[in-house]
Amino acid sequence: MPYLKLNTNISVGDDQTQPLLRQLSQLVADGTNKPESYVMVELADKKPLIFAGTDVPLAYLECKSIGLSGRQAKSLSASLCQLLDKQLGIPPERVYIEFSNCPAEFWGWNGSTFG
Repeated sequence: MPYLKLNTNISVGDDQTQPLLRQLSQLVADGTNKPESYVMVELADKKPLIFAGTDVPLAYLECKSIGLSGRQAKSLSASLCQLLDKQLGIPPERVYIEFSNCPAEFWGWNGSTFG
């Protein structure tokens, strides 16, 4: 049920895409204490984005999960920013992350919901 969407204005090479998605998936699973079999990660690169009036490399992420705590969000923020800096060269000060704790009854899967 955890879902992470990464939007960035840079081009992520084909050779980088799958390894990055796998790293993000594992990071989200670990950070939310959920099985990776429930984690979904989406990458949208080459988006027309600016931040602070400039198109210097940046990222906007949406991270949603059932039962996401403030402690988990803070830890995930640090981990995600570190990974984006290391793998894509996007510094933490150029990253915004929106965290959402979704009620189980409003998260659908397999023809039903988790609540």
